Amino acid sequence: MPIAPYLDTQPTLDTGVFVHDSAQVIGDVTLGRDSSVWCNAVLRGDVNRITVGMCSNVQDLTMGHVSHRNASKPEGSPLVIGDYVTIGHSVILHGCRIGNECLIGMGSIVMDDAVIEDRVMLGAGSLVSPGKVLESGYLYIGRPAVRQRALTEAEIAYLKYSAEHYVRVKNNYLAPPAPGL
Repeated sequence: MPIAPYLDTQPTLDTGVFVHDSAQVIGDVTLGRDSSVWCNAVLRGDVNRITVGMCSNVQDLTMGHVSHRNASKPEGSPLVIGDYVTIGHSVILHGCRIGNECLIGMGSIVMDDAVIEDRVMLGAGSLVSPGKVLESGYLYIGRPAVRQRALTEAEIAYLKYSAEHYVRVKNNYLAPPAPGL
């Protein structure tokens, strides 16, 4: 079952959301308008909350999880993904915050309490260590991720375009089949 409760929490899906049949969305997860969760991705909001903003996409084989609340850290580490975000294939996001209009490259890992500000591009295979802040408007690459250069105007425009492209793709999946098929 792709959408499942955990204890007394149930995922909340806004209008136009697409969750592939092979994906798993569990517990305290909120998916914003026109967002999408693709093949074999997992968003497990069991011990804290996960929020995915509008028009964002979580691509194939991505794992999103959280850190629990406790006495020394009453809020724990929720996973918060902003609007118009593209999360590439096989990404691990754990208790971090991703701003608006970001692209997280395939195979990247973003750890607890890391913050990726708005309009950041994270190169494929990068590692963002716990608590690190990636500043808005830059490309980061590496293990650990290091700021490489400022994004060009074309790259900044591409960040939103990428998310909008996935809205169009998920709409194709949600459309009824053509007559005769």
